[in-house]
Amino acid sequence: MPARETWRVLYRHFRPHRGAVALGALFTLIGAASGLAQPLAAKSLVERLGTDESITGILLLLTGLVLLGTAIESVGAYVLERTAESVVLAARRTLIGRLLRLRLAEVERTQPGDLMSRVTSDTTLLRAVTTQSVVSAASGGLTFIATIVMMALMDPVLLGVTLGVIVLIGGATALVMPKIAQATQRAQEAVGTISTALERAFGAFRTLKASGAERREAAAVQEAAQEAWRHGVRSAKWQSVAWSSVGLAVQVSFLAVLGIGGARVASGAISIATLVAFLLFLFYLIDPVSRLVEAASQYQVGSAAVARIVQAERLETEEVDGPEEGEPVGQARAGAASVVFEDVRFRYREDLPYVHHGVSFHVPGPGMTAFVGPSGAGKTTVFGLIERFYDASGGRVLVDGRDVQEWPLAELRATIGYVEQDAPVLAGTLRENLLFGAPGATDSDVDDVLVRARLDAVVARLPEGLDTVVGHRGSKLSGGERQRVAIARALLRKPRLLLLDEATSQLDAVNELALRDVVAEVAREVTVLVVAHRLSTVTLADRIVVMDVGGVRATGTHAELVAADPLYGELAATQFLATSAGVSAT
Repeated sequence: MPARETWRVLYRHFRPHRGAVALGALFTLIGAASGLAQPLAAKSLVERLGTDESITGILLLLTGLVLLGTAIESVGAYVLERTAESVVLAARRTLIGRLLRLRLAEVERTQPGDLMSRVTSDTTLLRAVTTQSVVSAASGGLTFIATIVMMALMDPVLLGVTLGVIVLIGGATALVMPKIAQATQRAQEAVGTISTALERAFGAFRTLKASGAERREAAAVQEAAQEAWRHGVRSAKWQSVAWSSVGLAVQVSFLAVLGIGGARVASGAISIATLVAFLLFLFYLIDPVSRLVEAASQYQVGSAAVARIVQAERLETEEVDGPEEGEPVGQARAGAASVVFEDVRFRYREDLPYVHHGVSFHVPGPGMTAFVGPSGAGKTTVFGLIERFYDASGGRVLVDGRDVQEWPLAELRATIGYVEQDAPVLAGTLRENLLFGAPGATDSDVDDVLVRARLDAVVARLPEGLDTVVGHRGSKLSGGERQRVAIARALLRKPRLLLLDEATSQLDAVNELALRDVVAEVAREVTVLVVAHRLSTVTLADRIVVMDVGGVRATGTHAELVAADPLYGELAATQFLATSAGVSAT
């Protein structure tokens, strides 16, 4: 990013903590001021050595200055470190809040592991640049100016020699600063790749082991780690060049001042005490110059992190702000919701073909409507448009006669219960999973839904009942149990519109028949939309919508469609009937 924008973003993170940073800077400056007095005290000590005057007071003063400066700077360092952690915490809170409100399309375009690295490693880099670098630049700059003034008062000639060397070496050092930023950004990108590779491996861990792919996946992660190491070493190399330039500048300056200063002492232009004090100031100059170089290096590192954080902040989010969890959302409405699609067109990206080519249908509530059709016909996309995971490219989607674009998202989604095709279960306890969509549900509500979803027997045999940990992605549950948990979670929301995307695909025959009865019961009061491939489910529907190549080709009952629509008749005669026969045989 341009330097101006980078500074603007850095200041945004720095601004809430500017009081604490100012306090830390004040302590740092006081410590630096006590250090500035030490060469003057040393000059007085050298002069007294030649006059037989007592040096006890001077030694006590020097000792006091050293102890005072150390104590004050320690307090300042603690204040800055604490503030730095606060900066990181605030940045993480903001970023986490935005990432969890991202539109689904943005998440599908971005690797989750890379997004996670923005929250973890990239925000960590902010801690130095927003506090330490600011204070280092301010205190280092002020101390540098004060030291230069003191050196000018002592001997302008020696000051000219010192500045000449510093400017020459400093100019060469400035050339390596952009290389630090480039190497750091690439290192952080590689860290994101590591997170992505690990997330992919752990997300399909059983498949990884069953496929014997441990070595291949480990090699992929290790390659990303090697890439991060390579760029990290490159950044460290350029930072070491910048740091070593400080010592080089001081050493060359020391030799030049020692030579020229010795000649000036010999000529009587300055005293030996002045030369000693000047050399002490020269060594003291290491600290402010080091702070300035440190600030510049940290800025380069921080600017790389800021660029990645800003990229994440610019991803499109949803406005889902609403009441606290458990509180009612919007105005409570009774009865089932209606759904209407009016000539809906949709594609996932502008460079991809349309998934829907003018989809139109009307679903009054209550009752069950089944969506059938070949794979890729756009059935699941219907649910995504109702939930507003995506926005239609053309036409209108209406719920209760109201365009979903006009619904507050929190209110719209509070109306809907949704069971995804893969029925995800989250890490945590079974109770936490059930209450995930309805945190305010009572124990009575939970007990009722356990019976309806045929989960009561499962809970009874679990070692800790509802408080049993189900493992990562529900790994301790069977596929059918995970599907029943997802259905129970949706029912617990007491929705007016229930969306079931292949909700019984992993259930055995007994549980499928039981849940089919539950769905039929729910459909008496709620509008139920089902994507189904089993004839036993489809024949229960009050209406069936047949989809093909992104459009609706027919609607009606099972008997009407078997007689009137060749595609439905073919599906019923093959896939549906085969599945039904398998269930009956079981």
